[in-house]
Amino acid sequence: MTASNPTLPEKPTVTILEPMLNHRSIRKYKPDPVPEDLLTELLQAGIRASSSGNMQTYSIIVTRDPELRQQLYEPHMKQNMVLDAPILLTFCADFHRMRRWLTLKNAADSFDNFMSFMVAAIDATLVSQNVALAAEAHGLGICYMGSTLANCDQIGDILQLPPSVVPVVGFSLGYPAEDPALRDRLPLHGLVHQETYTAYTDDQILEIFRQRDIDGWNRYMRFPRMRQWIEQSGAENLAQVYSQLKYTRESHQEFSQTVLDYLKAQDFMN
Repeated sequence: MTASNPTLPEKPTVTILEPMLNHRSIRKYKPDPVPEDLLTELLQAGIRASSSGNMQTYSIIVTRDPELRQQLYEPHMKQNMVLDAPILLTFCADFHRMRRWLTLKNAADSFDNFMSFMVAAIDATLVSQNVALAAEAHGLGICYMGSTLANCDQIGDILQLPPSVVPVVGFSLGYPAEDPALRDRLPLHGLVHQETYTAYTDDQILEIFRQRDIDGWNRYMRFPRMRQWIEQSGAENLAQVYSQLKYTRESHQEFSQTVLDYLKAQDFMN
């Protein structure tokens, strides 16, 4: 008698290219929870990502608890999806586990330095994108948050991270309650170089950013609060919005120092 095949989870019917080509950041979510078996499948897809030396120097923190997410709301720069999405995922560079294993096996510890952080940060980022693509293939939405690294010290304290663990990337996860339009992207020829790096002329740079100048400016001006902010600042173009309002030198210097100080505190700067 032939045994029947076990029931397998339903697979998404989309191809891998569809979520890649149709990615949108989702900031509004339905209250519906993400089924536990689906989340497990997404995380399993995540850990199949490439990993330096197959060391898997990352950890994934799944945060559902509303009170904990309320604590994370402030360091995540008061972004509403931290509270509204049913799940917040934080992907950490993690050499804590590896270094403890080395000690237990009487092996040399080579991983208390900046290069090790970079290796682990790349590992964590690759895993996060695998999870994101798997989630979107199942109809879920995500929104990456740069605040994860910018305020890594505060987030690390809230998530009780031990030494040699640093939050690198994170995103909200849930079923979308909005259907935003695709955002513009720079043209392929402005991003891809053949054989060696292309030394762009000034005219080529202006051409690469030509449509971004139009689409980005128009997008910001559609939001009344953003429009008022821009008009009050005197910014005249998108480049000035980026460097004088959204991403100032002072803010980037402050965030840089935060990351460097936290890397030292977490034993990554020896």
